[in-house]
Amino acid sequence: MVKIKLELFWARMNKILCVILLGFIKMTVYGQSVENKLCPRSYIAYHTTESIHIDGLASESSWSKAKSTELFIDIEGSKIPKYKTSVKMLWNNEHLYFLAKMEEPHVWGNLKQRDTIIFYNNDFEIFIDPDNDTHNYYEFEVNALNTLWDLFITKPYREKTTVLNEWDANGFKSSVKVNGTINNPNDTDTGWVIEIAIPFKVFRTSYYHKNVPKDKFWRVNFSRVNWDFELQNNKYSRKKDSKGKFMSEYNWVWSPMGVIDMHRPEDWGYVYFSSKKVGEEDHFKIPEDEKVKQLLYKLYRKQKEYFKENNRWATSFRELSEDDNEIEGNKIIRTIENHQTGWNITVVSPFTKHVFIIKEDGKIIQKQE
Repeated sequence: MVKIKLELFWARMNKILCVILLGFIKMTVYGQSVENKLCPRSYIAYHTTESIHIDGLASESSWSKAKSTELFIDIEGSKIPKYKTSVKMLWNNEHLYFLAKMEEPHVWGNLKQRDTIIFYNNDFEIFIDPDNDTHNYYEFEVNALNTLWDLFITKPYREKTTVLNEWDANGFKSSVKVNGTINNPNDTDTGWVIEIAIPFKVFRTSYYHKNVPKDKFWRVNFSRVNWDFELQNNKYSRKKDSKGKFMSEYNWVWSPMGVIDMHRPEDWGYVYFSSKKVGEEDHFKIPEDEKVKQLLYKLYRKQKEYFKENNRWATSFRELSEDDNEIEGNKIIRTIENHQTGWNITVVSPFTKHVFIIKEDGKIIQKQE
C-alpha cells in the first residue's frame, strides 16, 4: 500500500511540474508560434546484474520487471499513431540496454549497407545527449533488417554543423525479431522487436572519463519513422503520389517535440539511471534549473529571429525581450554580452544560484563556482 501511495505521489508531482513547465516554455520558434509546447517525458532506467543476451527475444527476467515507456505519439504531440510503439531500458556498469516493440502489419526493409540513410526504410531511432548541453550528441538508427546508421553530431542542424557520418559506435550490438515474415506481402505480421546494447565507453569524451551515469540523468529521445508503402513486382517500397514524389513519412516519438524536428536536444525526454535494481522503486523529479535552461533557449531563439530581421545581434534586452525577466514569479539576474564572434546570455538561477550561459551557437554552459 505504501509503495502504491508513493507511486501516485510522484506521478502527481510530475504532472504538476509538467503543468508549470508548460505554462513557462511557450515560445516563438523562428517566427513560428508554438503554443502547444509539451512537457518532456521522463523514464527511470533501473540497474541489472543479469547477463543480457542480445537476441531480440527479451527472455531475461530483468526485461519482464522493467517498465515500458508511454506509447509513442506523433512528433508534434497532437495525433495518436496508428501502430503502437514502446521502449524499455536497463543498464549495468558497462552497457546501456534498449528493447523496442513496434506494431506493424507489414514488416519490410531493403537497406543493407551500414551508414546509409536508414530512415528511408521504416526504422527505430535513439537520440542521446549525455551532458545536456545540446552539443556533441549521438543518433542511432536501425531498420527491420538490423542495418545500423550511427552518427556523432557536434551541433544541431540549425547551426549548419558537419555531421560525423564516419564515426562508429564500437561495441554496438542489436538484434531484430520479426513477429511474422519480413518482406512478404502475402501475410499479415504482428510487428517487430529490436534489442540493443551500447557500451558506455561509446559516450566517453576522454580515455579516463568516468561517464557511467549512476543516479544521474541524460537527455534522450526515441523516434520511429514509418512510411506508407506500395508494391512493385511484389516488393515493398515507399509510396509515391500522383506526381511521382515520395509521400511524407510519419514521425512517431516517445517525448513529443511540438514541431517536426528531432534535432532539438533541449526538448528531449529525461532518462534517470537509478542505482536501484530493476523491480525496485525509485523516483525522479526534473531539476528546477531546467526551467532556467528553457528560458535561455527562448532568448537564444529570439536572438536568431532578431538577427534574421536586423542583420545584427541584439545588444540589450530592451531590443530583445523585456518580458523574460522572471521564472515562476522569481526575478532573475541576467546579462547579455556581445563580442566579435557572437554573444553570451547569462542567467542566475533563482532556485540554486547556479550561473548558466548560452552562446550564439546554442550551447549551454554552467559556470563553475
